[in-house]
Amino acid sequence: MTRRVTENVPRRRFLKTTAAGAAGLTFIKARSVAGTEANSKVELGIIGSGGRGVWIGNLFQKHSPTRVVALADAFADRLHRGRAKLKVDADRCYKGLDAYRELLDSKVDAVAVQSPPYFHPEHTAAAVDAGKHVYLAKPVAVDVPGCQAVVDAARRGAGKVSVFVDFQTRSTGYFQEAARRVHKGDIGEPVCGQVFYHAGRLFPQRTPPGASSDARRLRNWVFDQTLSGDIIVEQNIHVVDVANWYLQAVPIEATGAGGRKGRTDIGDCRDHFVVTYRYPDDVLIDFGSTQFLQGYSDLGIRLFGTRGTIESHYAGRVAITGRSPWTGAANKVESIRGKKYERLASTGNENMYTAGAIANIKTFIEAVARGRCLDNARESADSTLACILGRTAAYAGRTVTWTELIEANAKLETTLTL
Repeated sequence: MTRRVTENVPRRRFLKTTAAGAAGLTFIKARSVAGTEANSKVELGIIGSGGRGVWIGNLFQKHSPTRVVALADAFADRLHRGRAKLKVDADRCYKGLDAYRELLDSKVDAVAVQSPPYFHPEHTAAAVDAGKHVYLAKPVAVDVPGCQAVVDAARRGAGKVSVFVDFQTRSTGYFQEAARRVHKGDIGEPVCGQVFYHAGRLFPQRTPPGASSDARRLRNWVFDQTLSGDIIVEQNIHVVDVANWYLQAVPIEATGAGGRKGRTDIGDCRDHFVVTYRYPDDVLIDFGSTQFLQGYSDLGIRLFGTRGTIESHYAGRVAITGRSPWTGAANKVESIRGKKYERLASTGNENMYTAGAIANIKTFIEAVARGRCLDNARESADSTLACILGRTAAYAGRTVTWTELIEANAKLETTLTL
């Protein structure tokens, strides 16, 4: 099977600021799911039944009135595992790179798009056009045209279906309170900050004997620049999104560098990035990321203002010090994709990675059941673009402006044969 993904997407500028709300959501009244009462189960299809797809499907069924009824994946073994764990009928498991079309043609109310980021724009647009609500994994895309395609899809579906991107941080109470306090001026005027995502390496997925090079590449998409967008887009978006959220803006420009030195055994992704972002009002953000470390890991966002400092960690302390102190909280340590985060502090609060996903699932399913449409595609695209801006600057080894990035409209393309 040969698969080439191309899209002709019109060029446009993206908004410069993001929503100020806790989750930045737009709610639009819509018709309830056809044939679905508020207390009945929403029927969900999952596009991409790998590890995260099955994990998300389990959370949907455990924590919301949802039944996973269909799966689509490029590989039979992943469909078999997903079918067994999620109790999906064999005739509702669709195999191949185009299998998502069969899933969308079947009876589902909503889809969870958990495929590699390269495919997110295509899968999201097809789902919206098929009249399905979309629960989308971050990032929304790997390039500028893909971000625009997701925003355009959400616009086409406005008032009819949801396009809801799963950012766990924005649904976490302590981060919501931190953002609220920053926005009301508890740290004064932001001056500069540090944003970082330092983690251990990921490990390759096993591939069956005799698998083609494209099959091995697709199974290990997290190591592939084109399929994943590189680590700065696919993973580091968590912390860059929070920087955008705190500052209520996107960067004006970025200057960066990066390389492959600590992990060189697979793929073509960088294993470290160092980027300086300049935001409006000359707020400078020092961003750094790694994906090869041993003995240390931390995801954090520090913002230094004229009245105080916000210190926030993905698995650790969230607090404000200075003239308007806030003791905040700490999140429990947990394993994310095999990376163990050290316990920086503990007050018995929820694990953000899991708890945030559960909160988002509940919000999404409640909206579907009640006939409301969620749309956070705009802000999610902006956060994805901020990461693409940093990647572009690092690859080029020079300063790249937001305007230059949007006007270049560069697209990543590849061909896969399975």
